[in-house]
Amino acid sequence: MKGDGIMLVIGIDAHKRSHTAAAVDGLGREVSVCTVNAVTADHLALLRWAAQLDSERRWAVEDCRHVSRRLERDLLVAGELIVRVPPKLMAQARAVARTAGKSDPIDALAVARAAQREPDLPTASLDGPARTIRLLVDHRDDLVAERTRIINRLRWHLHDLDPGWDPRAGSMDRYRTLDAITDRLDTHQGIVARIARDLVVRCRALTVDINSLEREITVLITPLAPALLAVRGVGALTAAKIVGEVADVRRFRSKDAFARHNGTAPQPAWSGQQDRHRLSRTGNRQLNAAIHRIAITQGRYHPDAVAYLARRRAAGNTKNEARRALKRRLSDVIYRALLADAAPTTQALNPAA
Repeated sequence: MKGDGIMLVIGIDAHKRSHTAAAVDGLGREVSVCTVNAVTADHLALLRWAAQLDSERRWAVEDCRHVSRRLERDLLVAGELIVRVPPKLMAQARAVARTAGKSDPIDALAVARAAQREPDLPTASLDGPARTIRLLVDHRDDLVAERTRIINRLRWHLHDLDPGWDPRAGSMDRYRTLDAITDRLDTHQGIVARIARDLVVRCRALTVDINSLEREITVLITPLAPALLAVRGVGALTAAKIVGEVADVRRFRSKDAFARHNGTAPQPAWSGQQDRHRLSRTGNRQLNAAIHRIAITQGRYHPDAVAYLARRRAAGNTKNEARRALKRRLSDVIYRALLADAAPTTQALNPAA
């Protein structure tokens, strides 16, 4: 393969204990397969294996960063180019392949071919403050989900004790409501009341941790994303979710590539004389949900967004179609804001620029 002028693509199927790499040439033909343990020493052996195949290469890793982060870090430190392939694209490439079944080499081959077919995939970069924010946001989300489960159980126990008493929806994450529930439970005896009191204690402790995390996230995100926070409808938690999921907006080639990554780029669905687009179900759904929340907020309170939605409705769009169009525009706004926030970092790294 050396010297043929065609860049080799090496697809990686990453797992907790091992990584399987499949190299393909410019025509998508399998060149070689290698499996190594998921440790730094074997990652270096993987680099030596790749160097024997071709000096012109890029790596394609399935986007599951919990199991591929160490591999990506080792490859990036060695100066390698890495793109991240969404699992859905990899699954599509495997479905149309002539190889039947599923195995690590087949999956690695599908990752490589998906990377060849999609030129605008985001590139990987070394961990920075965005990873810290993402970990904190994910941890807070887990605690919120756990508190919701506890609140649901607590509601059933309160109904068992007094069917006529039902705390207002959405209020059981507030200390005042929890204090009122505690006072009410003091008048009841028995195992149900005892379990309910224990759930109140857990709910209160989770609320303390959640509020503390929110303050910490706000302190971290404020200096990192001032332009993003200036966008109407973007609060500290939403900005942190976007920054954590995007990691580094400069890894996207364009605003259109970013829109495809976050799932706001509409998919064409026309035939004959009909010209229409449908909702995309692909892309990063966490990012898509964050943009959806911004669109909901702007659609209620931002005059420009309200006027835009009205124009789309007047042109014949349904309510959902108009909102999807707004989300696509917001994707470009967020992309520009993230680029503006990344500019000071670039200037710090390149003082002469």
